[in-house]
Amino acid sequence: MKLLVVGSVAFDAIETPFGKTDKILGGAATYIGLAASVMNVKSGIVSVVGGDFPQTDLDMLSDRGVNIEGIEIVKEGKTFFWSGKYHNDLNTRDTLITEVNVLENFDPKIPASMQDAEILLLGNLHPGVQLSVLEKMEKRPKLVILDTMNFWMDSALDILMEMVKKTDVITINDEEARQLSGEYSLMKAAKKIHEMGPQFVIIKKGEHGALLFHEGKIFAIPALPLEEVFDPTGAGDTFAGGFASYLARKKSVSFETMKAALIVGSAMASFTVEKFGTERLQEITAEDMNRRIKEFKELTTFEVEV
Repeated sequence: MKLLVVGSVAFDAIETPFGKTDKILGGAATYIGLAASVMNVKSGIVSVVGGDFPQTDLDMLSDRGVNIEGIEIVKEGKTFFWSGKYHNDLNTRDTLITEVNVLENFDPKIPASMQDAEILLLGNLHPGVQLSVLEKMEKRPKLVILDTMNFWMDSALDILMEMVKKTDVITINDEEARQLSGEYSLMKAAKKIHEMGPQFVIIKKGEHGALLFHEGKIFAIPALPLEEVFDPTGAGDTFAGGFASYLARKKSVSFETMKAALIVGSAMASFTVEKFGTERLQEITAEDMNRRIKEFKELTTFEVEV
């Protein structure tokens, strides 16, 4: 299956207790596209960058098998830029700078080569932009995966709810799930969100793993314990990319396949946090992924005599 990714290709400047960076490659679509390349899945990115975006980064994505025909270059504009500083626990951060730049007037253009994509992953963008992508698809993809955040719940709730209705899988964190549903219990929250439209609800819990809900069934996974965590930026996007790429590889969107996809997504995200930005994702191979998935299997497989 082809995977179409719509989201930001951007610059980040990151500071954590372990160091800091100048402007480096970032953006949700970038992390997702790199995750797809590790899984050897045909993917394409729809995004926009400014004239300041390096051709070398576009070439890197293309060389890794990511279709970049949908990345518009506004030569007179500047690329989206975000700067943030993480606290000691790495679970909280302060946004220092957000420069929307060319993303402010982003009008997605779906290239003909990606119109037949079976899986559409809508990265964290204004829900109006996400809706416009669906309207521009000649044929509705078999699976629409939505990522969103509490900012859109605060500022564009009505149009976000329209988007949620048209979504098959929604992936949000526990805080966002509680805000969207108005329920503190994550089980009650998932049930309410399910009633809003999505067949599958994924609630990410950071270092505590993730939950998958579908028609009264629940699947839970832990996060892989790591010796070193340098930078959590992009981990959620990488998770979504690994998840969607596994479904594309298996050509299946069943609950059982999604359970395995959840583990693949979590394994992929565990690499991202080991270095700053996309650096680690650009290094890993399919063999690295296989070893890490085996680690997950050993972590979660057990027998109990009752």
